[in-house]
Amino acid sequence: MANEKNLISAEGLAKLEERLQYLKTVKRAEVADHIETARSFGDLSENAEYDEAKNEQAFMEGEIAEIEAQLRNAVVVEDDGGTDRIRLGLTVTVWDEDEDEEMVLTLVGSAEADAMHDRISIESPVGQALMGHKEGDHVSVEVPGGVIRLVVRAIQK
Repeated sequence: MANEKNLISAEGLAKLEERLQYLKTVKRAEVADHIETARSFGDLSENAEYDEAKNEQAFMEGEIAEIEAQLRNAVVVEDDGGTDRIRLGLTVTVWDEDEDEEMVLTLVGSAEADAMHDRISIESPVGQALMGHKEGDHVSVEVPGGVIRLVVRAIQK
């Protein structure tokens, strides 16, 4: 993700900035306390608590670096107010013709994607295929398991 643009909604940008602030202030202080407490247990060469605290610190610092990189490359996609065509930030209701089921998906930037909460990246196969379509459109999407056929039922904020 070196110099790739990171398309993101204003809401997603705010969440990333909030997470970064939490990590740099609250979490760093907590981890520093864990390290200090573990040091007080004595010999660091055989101190599992110290090793665990240092690993926690490394993981946290990695997350901070990742968020900072995402923010450096963030391009906020402005809300133009319309819901006539599918675009970043909108929620779309689609009918999966093959599975005979309805899905409600929100299209987001890759940093905001969360499949467990039906937030799909506009860079995913389904996200790419849906972009620009309008209500009533039939969309075929090639996914690893084959081709799925979707009908766009509704587009909303």
